[in-house]
Amino acid sequence: MSLWARLLEGGRRLFDPDATSGEVASGEFACAPDPNDVGFTAAVVGLGAKMAAADGNVSDKEIMVFSRVFRAAPEDADSVRRVFNIARQTVRGYQGYARKIGRKYHDRPCLLEGVLDGLFQIAGADGVVTADEMEYLETVSQAFGFDEATFRRIRASHLGPEKEDPYFILGVQHDAAFDDIRAAYRRLMADNHPDRVVQMGAPREFENAAHAKAAAITAAYAQIRTERGLLVRPD
Repeated sequence: MSLWARLLEGGRRLFDPDATSGEVASGEFACAPDPNDVGFTAAVVGLGAKMAAADGNVSDKEIMVFSRVFRAAPEDADSVRRVFNIARQTVRGYQGYARKIGRKYHDRPCLLEGVLDGLFQIAGADGVVTADEMEYLETVSQAFGFDEATFRRIRASHLGPEKEDPYFILGVQHDAAFDDIRAAYRRLMADNHPDRVVQMGAPREFENAAHAKAAAITAAYAQIRTERGLLVRPD
């Protein structure tokens, strides 16, 4: 029986954001949830359903994006749709799901950022991210323990920099020394390189988002170097 089928079989009990989970395992990989953590899967489905509903309507396109981002097998498509409907009807508050994941995996920011990346993709499935959806995403980010600068960086990597400002993508101040900017760039690329993300145990479906994020980070760094007349400076 697939994980989706087991999740569906669990019914409404799994969608109780106040239900307690087992002991937190340290885990071997920084980007991976604990093996067979159905509670994590339930929370992600709950977050995805509420994300899709944040603009008042859950579309087929949003469900398809969820299935692609969080890798539901084709044979589980009907189960995903049914799980979405259950979550929509019974979730009492998405904050509960976010807090549950944030508490359990607070020491795995790579995993938490991957979940937030997926939610951004669901939010943008219909071509626009509404103010209500952005508020939802920011609240989830806070529940995951991310500060404002981190959220702005993640948002910029998906939606483009605010006012075309690459500094937000790299998470540095406008007056930062170039050595600090270069260090931030190298750190972000090390943390978000698709090969490394997968090697650290992230689900394979995070790879596409990692490629897009790495491209945004590289473009932002190149823009700053160009603006500062340092494009030909070796790194």
